[in-house]
Amino acid sequence: MIDAIIAGCGPTGATLAAELRLHGVRVLVLEKETEPVPLARIVSLHIRSLEQFAMRGLLEPLLQRGRRRPVGGVFAGIAKPAPEDLATAYLLGIPQPVVVRLLEEHAAGLGAEVRHGCAIAGFEQDEDGVTVELADGERLRAKYLVGCDGARSTVRKLLGVGFPGEPSRTETLMGEMAAAAPREEIAAKVAEVRQATKRFMLGPVEEGVYRVVVPAAGLSSEPPVIEDFREQLRALAGTDFGVHSPRWLSRFGDATRLADRYRVGRVLLAGDAAHIHPPTGGQGLNLGVQDAFNLGWKLAAQVRGWAPEPLLDTYQAERHPVAADVLDNTRAQMELSSAEAGPRAVRRLLAELMDVDEVNRRLIGKITAIDLRYDLGEGPGLLGRRLPDLDLKQGRLYDRLRQGRGLVLDRTGELTAEGWADRVDLRTDPAAALDAPAVLLRPDGYVAWIGEDQQELNRQLARWFGPSAG
Repeated sequence: MIDAIIAGCGPTGATLAAELRLHGVRVLVLEKETEPVPLARIVSLHIRSLEQFAMRGLLEPLLQRGRRRPVGGVFAGIAKPAPEDLATAYLLGIPQPVVVRLLEEHAAGLGAEVRHGCAIAGFEQDEDGVTVELADGERLRAKYLVGCDGARSTVRKLLGVGFPGEPSRTETLMGEMAAAAPREEIAAKVAEVRQATKRFMLGPVEEGVYRVVVPAAGLSSEPPVIEDFREQLRALAGTDFGVHSPRWLSRFGDATRLADRYRVGRVLLAGDAAHIHPPTGGQGLNLGVQDAFNLGWKLAAQVRGWAPEPLLDTYQAERHPVAADVLDNTRAQMELSSAEAGPRAVRRLLAELMDVDEVNRRLIGKITAIDLRYDLGEGPGLLGRRLPDLDLKQGRLYDRLRQGRGLVLDRTGELTAEGWADRVDLRTDPAAALDAPAVLLRPDGYVAWIGEDQQELNRQLARWFGPSAG
């Protein structure tokens, strides 16, 4: 029997497969597409996603393939520089197919099996596992099934999980194409149109080629064609800039939907299968990847047999509210992009408020997930939050998380995790730049305990990593 079948090998599915393989879980990833999606859309990897990839040694390969840009202006495209303490922080612009390929190679390198051209047609679950039927009639048996198969998730539909929310009211056209007009003329006209219409952009990709974003004329289920772009460009800018030779064309709406449940028995949902929202702020891929980092070690613990009873259910308890918050902030950002007088007035007011560093910092933190705090109970402000990549006596903190294990970082030199040594590492470092005597870090890099009392540490180790082996 396979330990886990993952439907979908996008960023979420590939990340989850790698996380499971770090714990020796037997993983099969089923991807219905036979070839990579040809759309070379640029996505933004946000601060927290980059931190979590750094924990697994993937930051440098990503940096080599992407382009850094400042975090300022990430909320609703309001052009404000980041506060001084975030001045060196960055987002990474990178083609999505490059991300998918790198993450799939990483998962395969760890031993995950990936099958392309395999679509799930049905499944049945019982108390011992899940039987999955493929479109070609093949039947597979696994302990768990995770749907990472996108907004139109087959797994979610077959599971019967509700997907309530708001349907699209507006749609936006997006694509890459050549333009005959001079670059200076395009830049001037874009600046003029964006005074009233924020969902309008012609951004240079390379010489003579632009990424074009323009409001659609209405709602449609048909794929866009180049003439749709020309008509809308002429309607808003008075010219179509001579656009031609499209590389890819797409449309997206402003629908927001959130699955009722992330888990039903032995079947779970993650990524766009669990939540959809407009791409405003570039949060979608990041939200899914962070789902995978949260779920991976918990599902692995369940498979390996050391998970405390409620551990797997904390996946929904922690991640469902995060998705709900992202849906709210993308709705707000879409409202702020409206050309109507009311939203434009609110946008001007918010831009003024963002001159206050704390307001600007809060919005950046919300979009990039560095302000995220899981509700782990009462405790110091650091409880449930991330730790940055601290300098240690030997190396850096994130290097100590490469294997996806828990970590006790102890400045006192008096603590032990001996009974959990097969699941948790202990690092004693009196000089660590940590404003606490000791912390327990989960495999996803969030602080699960702060203190210096051995008995309390033992209780928290048992809470998150199961009973002591000693």
